[in-house]
Amino acid sequence: MSTSEPLLIVGSVAFDNVKTPLGEVNEALGGAAVYSSVAASFFTPVNLVGVVGEDFPEEHVGFLAARGIDLTGLQRVAGKTFRWSGYYEYDLNQAHTLDTQLNVFASFSPNLPDSYRDARYVFLANIDPVLQLQVLDQVKSPKLAVCDTMNYWIETRKPELIEVLKRVDIAFMNDAEARQLCGTSSVIKAARQIRELGPRCVVVKKGEHGAMLFTDHSFFSAPSYPLDEVVDPTGAGDSFAGGFMGYLASTNDVSDANLRKAIVCGSTVASFNVEDFSLRRMSKLTLDDISKRYDEFRTICYFEGL
Repeated sequence: MSTSEPLLIVGSVAFDNVKTPLGEVNEALGGAAVYSSVAASFFTPVNLVGVVGEDFPEEHVGFLAARGIDLTGLQRVAGKTFRWSGYYEYDLNQAHTLDTQLNVFASFSPNLPDSYRDARYVFLANIDPVLQLQVLDQVKSPKLAVCDTMNYWIETRKPELIEVLKRVDIAFMNDAEARQLCGTSSVIKAARQIRELGPRCVVVKKGEHGAMLFTDHSFFSAPSYPLDEVVDPTGAGDSFAGGFMGYLASTNDVSDANLRKAIVCGSTVASFNVEDFSLRRMSKLTLDDISKRYDEFRTICYFEGL
């Protein structure tokens, strides 16, 4: 019998205009909830909560539904869908924002359908901590609640973010955000301080340099997959989180050993995402592709004792 549990994901659905040294796209499907949901859908059923405007095309709805993503929680309201425009130079770890239009996302209220409130696995994608708290108030007794955040929320919603951290099991941040939140230059000290706020685990995302996992009992570090060429890093962190959460929900196992495997699953999915713009590469990806690259990861990281 399968142990897989559906995963609840709450976050943004967007159109992205992105330019990198290797090209550009306009009005491409994006948003934290989209990238993480598609990534997770390779492992487990996903229930997505977000909001779009009247301009959101049915082809995108069809694409997400075809991935087995339940869209009962996707609100369609009058107005335009959230839009983000930005570019990357040769340092692909740094996105430069040109324009942000919140549109219907500005008044988004994540009201969960009744069928979603029993969710055992919950991922609060990178949205306002006030909204993340609203979601936590609606889910009944999740086995694993995980949040992501960014520097903007640390600067403008720190008290609310601290409240979120008190109520989740795992927190995602990049290394700069962890340092900023805790006022320290040491990622190790920052992770310890974040765990003292509430989460039993902290995952520090390091972009092209991989990811680190901090728990009460251990520390784990995984590299990123070596690619000849990165086309578009947009959504890489969200894809990483989705792969991580999707794998955990599919196995229904949150042991430290399985968290390490989830880190590598997330890194594997994210490595495919950056090979093309938007979700083009993910739309052609198979679970077999992911499994093969996961095994390559194991080879890359293996070393024998002295």
